[in-house]
Amino acid sequence: MAGFTLQVKVREKAGKNLDTMRKQGSIPAVLYGHSIKPQMFWVQYLHFSKLYDKAGENSIVEVTKDEGRAVNVIVNDVQIDPLSSRFSHIDFFQVRMDEKLEAHIPLEFVGESPAVREMGGILVKPIEEILVSCLPKDLPHSLIVDLTVLLEFGSHVQMKDVKIPAGVAVLIPLETTIVLVEAPRTEAEMAALDEKVEGDVTQVEGVVKEEETLAAGEGAAVDTEKKGGSKEEKKAPAGKEAKPPEGKK
Repeated sequence: MAGFTLQVKVREKAGKNLDTMRKQGSIPAVLYGHSIKPQMFWVQYLHFSKLYDKAGENSIVEVTKDEGRAVNVIVNDVQIDPLSSRFSHIDFFQVRMDEKLEAHIPLEFVGESPAVREMGGILVKPIEEILVSCLPKDLPHSLIVDLTVLLEFGSHVQMKDVKIPAGVAVLIPLETTIVLVEAPRTEAEMAALDEKVEGDVTQVEGVVKEEETLAAGEGAAVDTEKKGGSKEEKKAPAGKEAKPPEGKK
């Protein structure tokens, strides 16, 4: 377990001076966990940014508060400002070192596949992180996947082929494929794919034109009715109704 540490400052009131404090280089944060009351903090932006690059969201961080008491946490969530791309809020989750937790661990792909480098294959990664269960002290930062074993088209690596650290349980089927190499598409396949796309577009355009034609026809019918009704309606004398013949006495 990496020795990540972070100093935080207690935040007294929620929603107060947020913009000012952010401009001064602080990030609002909240700490919660089992059987504890949520607590609010300020975190120095520069310190957290450096820590997050190394620790991510699946490493134990020792957070020290103003009064000097340290707690073990993981970074449970971060919010990013869409305009500045800077951290705008942090959620910490306090962990118990004697209690197992579940976490998504990223896969770290290392090496280069000969099938990709020498044969022009396409590397496909259906999964890039794995759900695991373990004690906090056993939480891995990443799981290594060796790409050099992918020697030909169709080669693949399954979860059972990945080395799992002691004390860590993988919570997905071990037969799950996590990376594979596909053969590159031929020119004929690419041409067929282009034709299919063009055909789909043409069908959509045909449907749109048909709907526009129907709509135009309905509009013309409405205009005709507004101008004077149907031909049968025009034959009927205005103000008179046809009467049935009277019977003889």
